[in-house]
Amino acid sequence: MQDTQPTDTVAEEFGAAFRRRMAQWQRRLCEAFDQLWDSFVDPADALYDRDGLRWLPLGGEHGPGGSCCAVVPADEQQLAAIRNACRALAVTNEFAINGHENRISYIVGSGHAYRVVPRRGRQGPQIPEELRRQAQAELEEFLRANKWHLRQQEIVRREDRDGECFLRFFVTPEGRTAVRFVEPGQVATPPQRRSDPAASFGVQTNPHDVETVLGYWIDGQWVEAQHIQHRKANVDANVKRGLPLFYPVLKNLRRAEKLLRNMSVVAEIQSAIAIIRKHREATAATLEQFVHAQADLTICQPGTGKASHFRRYGPGTILDAAAGIDYEFPAAGIDASRFVAVLQAELRAIASRLVMPEFMLTSDASNANYASTMVAEGPAVKMFQRLQYDMIADDLDVMRRVLADAVAAGRLPPDLPDAVEIRAIPPSLAVRDRLRDAQADQILLRCGAMSAATMALRHGLNPEEETAADGGS
Repeated sequence: MQDTQPTDTVAEEFGAAFRRRMAQWQRRLCEAFDQLWDSFVDPADALYDRDGLRWLPLGGEHGPGGSCCAVVPADEQQLAAIRNACRALAVTNEFAINGHENRISYIVGSGHAYRVVPRRGRQGPQIPEELRRQAQAELEEFLRANKWHLRQQEIVRREDRDGECFLRFFVTPEGRTAVRFVEPGQVATPPQRRSDPAASFGVQTNPHDVETVLGYWIDGQWVEAQHIQHRKANVDANVKRGLPLFYPVLKNLRRAEKLLRNMSVVAEIQSAIAIIRKHREATAATLEQFVHAQADLTICQPGTGKASHFRRYGPGTILDAAAGIDYEFPAAGIDASRFVAVLQAELRAIASRLVMPEFMLTSDASNANYASTMVAEGPAVKMFQRLQYDMIADDLDVMRRVLADAVAAGRLPPDLPDAVEIRAIPPSLAVRDRLRDAQADQILLRCGAMSAATMALRHGLNPEEETAADGGS
């Protein structure tokens, strides 16, 4: 025992000295790394702007599909980077989310109504009413089976978020039409076709006419154009792929998000620091001794040995300042309103891109009047009407495909698609005066310019159900 005890003491002293040395080395190493990261310059920084968006490299005069537009991505990688950046905003940026949702609400709303009616100006006998009802039933079954109202909302979201939307059509064993989405990333040029300019961006076109699409390369497989509907946005007709809605204002959205975050963080820090004590003519050692003496709790960091002092101030605490000590309360100087004007300017720029009033982007109706904004001749109404009718043109192509598949399955006669037409009635956008609308519709009805069924659909009524109710009564 007498021989081992001194040995244990030496080992303990050596261990303590080693731990102190290791703590000192760790502290020095942390300081060295802090200085290194402060002076480090990423060589890739030159390829990005200050908002984190990568610059597009200079290329030839013509973009994909022969367009002379410098902002069109030069290849699929650049297009995917733009799409991913806008997708990230669509799920993380509150202003982008609000913009997407409002566009869905106004373009789709409660859903579009579709009505099969006899084709006007057609020579020959009119189709029997029973056949028209069968065609209407085919449309209703398609709308129900494919949940078309929800699918319409997703179409608008995808087209705005990704700049395009791919719909693929299938025919079920029963001969009915089924619709499924294709992800934009699935449409890509396979390796064996990379040298063919007509197959760029996964869209196979006529070598002499980029607007004549022959088919699409989906997951490396060839799919004929007749089975795909490609809805693209924000590009010219001779550009193969679309651009996201928020691509021109990516920087504005990021700046608005950072500005709002910084405003909140500054206010949080200022409000978290309750008191600042100013000690006149006090040395660092005296100040440290004073803080330690006033602290209710002291915590030492195990790695650095730095001590943190905490003092609890209960409600209604009265401070008695000794000579040479001043107290400041930084929360009294918080003035976030100085930055609100800058934030509003950024949001107005984003709203300008959407051709929407600012309150539709920010949900702040304090400076806006909905009734004066959504008038029939207002810019927002005109924009939403244009988007509605663009969507209707694409939707009617889908509905005509539904009737064609029903004819191929033998449920409708072959001459029916030529004898009828499909009308789509979108929800109203402008602020409505129901009485004046009804009076105007009544005049058109008496003049033969509008049918009773169209009038019912314009007012949110189902003409089939109304007719059945009248017959039952």
